[in-house]
Amino acid sequence: MNAPRLSTFLLALGLLTAASTAAEAQTTKKTTTTTAKKTTTAKKTTPVKKTTTTKPATKTTTTTTKVTTPVVATPPPLTADEATAAVKEALSLSITRALEAGAAADGFNGNSDIRIAFPPEAELVNTTLRGLRMGAVIDKFEVQMNRAAEAVAANPQAQTILAGAAQRYAIADGLALVNTRESRLIATQFKTQQLAQVQQELRPLVDAALEQTGAKQAYGELMLRYKKVPLMTPITTNLTDYTTGKVAEGLFTLVADEESRIRLNTSARSTDTLKRAFGQQ
Repeated sequence: MNAPRLSTFLLALGLLTAASTAAEAQTTKKTTTTTAKKTTTAKKTTPVKKTTTTKPATKTTTTTTKVTTPVVATPPPLTADEATAAVKEALSLSITRALEAGAAADGFNGNSDIRIAFPPEAELVNTTLRGLRMGAVIDKFEVQMNRAAEAVAANPQAQTILAGAAQRYAIADGLALVNTRESRLIATQFKTQQLAQVQQELRPLVDAALEQTGAKQAYGELMLRYKKVPLMTPITTNLTDYTTGKVAEGLFTLVADEESRIRLNTSARSTDTLKRAFGQQ
């Protein structure tokens, strides 16, 4: 081979070699870039693990309060002596309160249970004179009788009379009287035992009160007016006896009312004895 051809061949060979090297370099670069991109992409798409922070549960503390029921001591059973003492005390207190109620304004006149009306034995006198338009005079007389009863209740001697009757009152069974469901049993027995003597002792007080209020004089005038009516049946009624009986009945009724209050109403039991005896009913 001559020299010019050899040179050309070598030049061509060098160009081919350079081109090949450049191509390899280019390929390597691309491969590196692609690998880098893949690596970057892989890093970007790698999911980030989310760390969940669990909040500690709040502990609820429940405090249980123990309720302690107070222990109430049961009082010992009532003895016979305690019951008898309670009966006497209840009667004494009932008498005092009954006299106060009877002595109050309209204590008899305004109480339909004990108000004293015209004597029923002289009812013919009442109807006859009312027919003669004397009704207002009769009404006034009835008020005067009731005012006399109220004056007797206010008289200190009435308290002495009833207190003496209470001392004479015989209590057969105090426990039975305390434990009974009958709210007026003490007063009922008291009246049965003592009514007759109480009436006898009250009579002078009633007679004086009828005189003081003018009831005696008014009744005498009514009877005289009645006797003047032709053909009327004669009527004789002792006003003092009649009024005394009604005053005594009224006072015993008031005593029974007060006994009932003591049994049924806690506030009416003003002493420890009464509270213990009647508080167990």
